[in-house]
Order: sequence, then structure tokens, then C-alpha cells
Amino acid sequence: MEIKNPVPPFNYDSAMEKVMLAERAWNSRNPEVVCMAYTLNTEWRNRSEFISGREAVKVFLANKWENELGYKLKKELWAFTDNRIAVRFEYEWHNHQGQWFRSFGNELWEFDKCGLMEKRFASINDLAIDEKDRIL
Repeated sequence: MEIKNPVPPFNYDSAMEKVMLAERAWNSRNPEVVCMAYTLNTEWRNRSEFISGREAVKVFLANKWENELGYKLKKELWAFTDNRIAVRFEYEWHNHQGQWFRSFGNELWEFDKCGLMEKRFASINDLAIDEKDRIL
């Protein structure tokens, strides 16, 4: 059985740790590392895409970081309960043509008893920015 500490039930410190671990993993831009935080049958909604399973997450992330170049992410704990965490996030990236974007939104996470994420629902908006306006 895979354990991904910290595990539920979350308190403030463990929820903050979970958010910081996720931020660090996503900033690695390594799909192999990131996907290990999710259950084998994880369910995602990312924007208008529905993704099922750890392997599909890995493929999704590989495609994401092939197109979102220079990716840098900041997550912020918004709220938590027993086995759920809500975060606010923003990240910056540029496309192959050199246009920079700031993407921002909210994620809702639900964890199993082993600390693996079973569900991730992300609402994301993109804003085109000039490179000089980057903050991350």
C-alpha cells in the first residue's frame, strides 16, 4: 500500500505541508514525480478536460509541459477539512511563440486514507502578459 505523507485527517500544519509538497513537485515539471501523488484511479477535471487514472495524468502532464514552457507555480492554502484541501494558485509560462501567460484559479483536492489524491478539480483562467510583467 502506497503512503504519501502527510495523510488525513488534516490540520493546519499538515494541510500547509501537503500544499507545499504539491507546489514543489509541480515546479519540477517531472510527470513521473508528480503523478505519484495520485491514486491509480484518480479523477480529474482540469479546465474542460476530464482525466481518469494515474497513467492518464502522466500523459496529460507531459503534454502540458511540452507546451507551457518556463512554467513556474505558486500555490496557497485556502481551506481544509478532514480529507479535503482547497488551494488558490497562479503560474506563469510561455508558449512556443514566446507569448507569456499568467494562469490562475482554484483547485479542490480529496485524499484517500493513505494521503494519495483521489480527486482534483481545477478551474483555471489564462491572462496574456508581457514578459516584463512577470512576478514569479
